[in-house]
Amino acid sequence: MDLFWVVVLIISLSYSPLSHGAADTISGSKYITKGTSIVSLGGRFELGFFTPDKSSNYYIGIWYQNISPQTVVWVANRSKPIPSVEINSAKLLILEGNLVLTTGGAQGGVVWSTNISSDVALPSPPQPVMARLNDDGNLVLRYKHTETPRWQSFENPTDTVLPFSKFGFNKHTGKGQVYTSWKSSEDPSPGLYSFARDAIASFQRWNGTEEYWNSGPFVNTTHQFQNLPRDLGTTLLNSTFVNNDNETYFIYNIKIPSFISRHVVDKDGQVKHFAWMNTTKDWQLFYTQPVQQCDIYAYCGPFGICNQNASTFCTCLQGFKPRSERDWGQNYFNGGCVRITNLEEEEDKFKEYPNMLLPRHPQNVTVGSGAGCKSACLNNCSCTAYAYHDDTYSCSFWVGELFNLKQQDAGGNTIYIRLASYKFSNVKDKNSKGLSGKVKVIVPSAVVAATVVCSLAFVYYFKTKRAKLQNAESGMGDGTGAIDDLMIGEDDDEGIDVQLFSFESILAATDHFSESNKLGKGGFGPVYKGKFPGGQEIAVKRMGSHSNQGMKEFKNELLLIAKLQHRNLVKLLGYCMQAKEKILIYEYMPNKSLDTFLFDQTRRMLLNWNKRLDIILGIIRALVYLHHDSRLRIIHRDLKTNNILLDEDLMPKISDFGLARIVEGKTIEANTKKIVGTYGYMPPEYALDGLFSIKSDVFNFGVVMLEIITGKNNSAFYEHEEVSNLLGYVWNLWNKGKAMDLVDESVVQSCNEDEVLKCINVGLLCVEEDPNKRPNMSNVLLMLSNENTALPKPNQPAFVARTHTSLNSNTVEFDKSCSNELTISDQEGR
Repeated sequence: MDLFWVVVLIISLSYSPLSHGAADTISGSKYITKGTSIVSLGGRFELGFFTPDKSSNYYIGIWYQNISPQTVVWVANRSKPIPSVEINSAKLLILEGNLVLTTGGAQGGVVWSTNISSDVALPSPPQPVMARLNDDGNLVLRYKHTETPRWQSFENPTDTVLPFSKFGFNKHTGKGQVYTSWKSSEDPSPGLYSFARDAIASFQRWNGTEEYWNSGPFVNTTHQFQNLPRDLGTTLLNSTFVNNDNETYFIYNIKIPSFISRHVVDKDGQVKHFAWMNTTKDWQLFYTQPVQQCDIYAYCGPFGICNQNASTFCTCLQGFKPRSERDWGQNYFNGGCVRITNLEEEEDKFKEYPNMLLPRHPQNVTVGSGAGCKSACLNNCSCTAYAYHDDTYSCSFWVGELFNLKQQDAGGNTIYIRLASYKFSNVKDKNSKGLSGKVKVIVPSAVVAATVVCSLAFVYYFKTKRAKLQNAESGMGDGTGAIDDLMIGEDDDEGIDVQLFSFESILAATDHFSESNKLGKGGFGPVYKGKFPGGQEIAVKRMGSHSNQGMKEFKNELLLIAKLQHRNLVKLLGYCMQAKEKILIYEYMPNKSLDTFLFDQTRRMLLNWNKRLDIILGIIRALVYLHHDSRLRIIHRDLKTNNILLDEDLMPKISDFGLARIVEGKTIEANTKKIVGTYGYMPPEYALDGLFSIKSDVFNFGVVMLEIITGKNNSAFYEHEEVSNLLGYVWNLWNKGKAMDLVDESVVQSCNEDEVLKCINVGLLCVEEDPNKRPNMSNVLLMLSNENTALPKPNQPAFVARTHTSLNSNTVEFDKSCSNELTISDQEGR
């Protein structure tokens, strides 16, 4: 057992649980368990464990004490429920200055924490920390004899805006407060809909991206936002709107003291304002926005039509059926429709729908007629609908799932929906749904003969490549580890120690590659979140059919990473090769990549100095393994912040081995004619001469470490007057003796100065221009782990003297054997 958990156990044994509703405070040796709670001083709110609706999972939440049915306004562990079998070991307690939810069950350890660094704003003399539930519903963590909150639930909301809570926008970070709906009445984890602030107004979004309602600016004369009911601000609300140099925020209260009020982002996508009526003992709805369900983006899900005047709001397009047996309408919640695949037509057909609100994000082409528009859709296997605009002779067509189709009484546009034919149903492209229908296929004898010939040719070709493949697996023969031109056959499958999955199982896991499961897109292709029947979450990397580079990356990554095992390398769970499908299946990383934290003004606050140092050390250990400890010596060649994934505990895992190379035996350097990588991370010897080695990864790591320390992106660093990149910026301040000015302002208060200066020194050693002067990763680990190690003085980093360029953070690729010209393509995270 780790020393930390020994300490937790000892402390826990000295604690005693609160009795039910015994006080409004958690402090000292008092904690909350199942069946116990705290109640605010005025008796309005209660904090404790609860189970939503018919769920068997437990959560820590705040609810109104004397209102039935239970109305929850805040949830702590909304994404990490505690199963019923573990609830008896669960505790909410003060631990090392934080409010912490722990369990001794299979999950083990910390389930949720306020996660405030213990060395931030320490009072003098030291004071104990306490958590108090106030009568306004705000849970406040603070030092016992001070009023300044260390943390408060009002600043970490879930789906409910309460009176006196500050609904604000920070002008320095550019981020506003966000309230997110529950997934369902049984699941409080973040749903599809959110309510947020910007500098001027409040707005609602679907999936965090598609805005569908805006409050408009605050109007002083009516004391409310522009798009709210006109009489609301004068009859019911007492509102305050503040706009200063630091922030803009809105606070409201109910004018009638006997009313209890709350704003909720409902699971159906509406923001609703309720007030509790003591006379009738129920919640009265005062207003909702948007008023009509069909104004909510994607309310009927993919391929569903919303009609506000119909008895059932949501219906499926012709040729589609409901995805589930759940009710349509208010309780529908985005299930959507899937194709019916038992149609017998042999040609694609289109169904005309007049008076429609067209979906967003069309692809537009100029054509001369409606027939030309239809033809453009037919020629694209992924096209699902088109619309022709007579006035502009332009054609809009849509690829993939169709969202937000809305039927109007008059006006609007005519859209033509592609129906599933025999041919279309068997395309099995990324947008096909429900492909399990049975179809009769008669294969001509000529096709059979051609298949036999092709099979024999394949066997012959594979045999001629077999020796080369074996050499590649043992050390890649030519010293570069290149396997770009190799085939993957049965012998490879036997040597690959991961599971081969069927395409059908991946379709089921990703809901047929639904857009709602899409995590992102890189040079390889799109990445989707999936879930296997047992509940295991996965990340599915699907090679784009258009990508030549993707095929090479697929072979490289599959044959290489399957042989690697390290806690700081992303784990490959399996793969799929069927027809044109090339798919890699990885463990799912809930916190995505390091860049999504490091370069985001809000999320970077979650990375205190200790956490950043842990991430740095984790990356180092992975590189030491790749360069020195693994059976194969691996050079990654594309280490950068968006190729470093973070698990649920923010532990780093290096990913994307598509450009990696193996070198033989003791070889540490190789040469390539084709230079591929990301501008801002490539070392000079590779960018100029095509030379790569383990010192190339050292250079990449040095850039990443300096980015972690400063919170600045080297590839996008062009705002400084004196220097043109991050390396020059760091070198400039280092020489001036102002190295601490480099530290990200969000961690300045929590960092250890000696550790920071050591990390900056090592980072500068790693990015030296001469690769021979860079330390290897084993030495880097030693320098950072040993307090007594004397560090060499760094020299000027590479690229410091280069002039301003507009390449920004693009991926670059060029072939030395053909040209000295640089070709640039947009960088996308893989």
